[in-house]
Amino acid sequence: MAEHYQEPDWFTKNVFNRLVALMTRLGISVWGSRILRVKGRKSGEWHSTPANLLTIDKTQYLVAPRGHTQWVRNIRVSGEGELVLGSHAQRFKAVEIPEDQRVPILREYLKRWAFEVGMFFGGVSATSSDEDLRRIAPDHPVFRVDPIV
Repeated sequence: MAEHYQEPDWFTKNVFNRLVALMTRLGISVWGSRILRVKGRKSGEWHSTPANLLTIDKTQYLVAPRGHTQWVRNIRVSGEGELVLGSHAQRFKAVEIPEDQRVPILREYLKRWAFEVGMFFGGVSATSSDEDLRRIAPDHPVFRVDPIV
C-alpha cells in the first residue's frame, strides 16, 4: 500500500508557505512556525520548508500533517536537521515516534493547528476518539526534536 501524502496546492505552495517562510526568516514566528532545513537523502543539498514546532511539557515535536513528505523521507535518512527562526538556527537530532505513541501528540497538534492543517487528517479532530487518532497515526509521521548543543 502506498504511503499517505497530500501534495500542497498552488496557493499553499506559492503564497501561504512563502509568506510564512518570509515572516519566519524575519524572526516572526506564526503560531510556533519555523523553517525546517533538512539535507536531501540523494542530493545532500539543504531543503527548506515551513513547519509548526509543537511543544508539550518542554519536549518539542515535528508532525507531518501532509503525510510522508520529502522532508519526512529526508529526515529519516539524515536523522537530523535545523530549525530556523530569524537569524537563529537550532540543529537537532530527530527521533521518530512509534505509531502507537502518537495519539496524544496528534491530539495536541490538532488542538493548536486544526484551523491550518485539519483538512489533512481525514475528518479526525482534537476531540476525536483515541481509536480514530490511532487509525490515522500511520499517515502522519511525528519526530521528537532533540536540540544539539
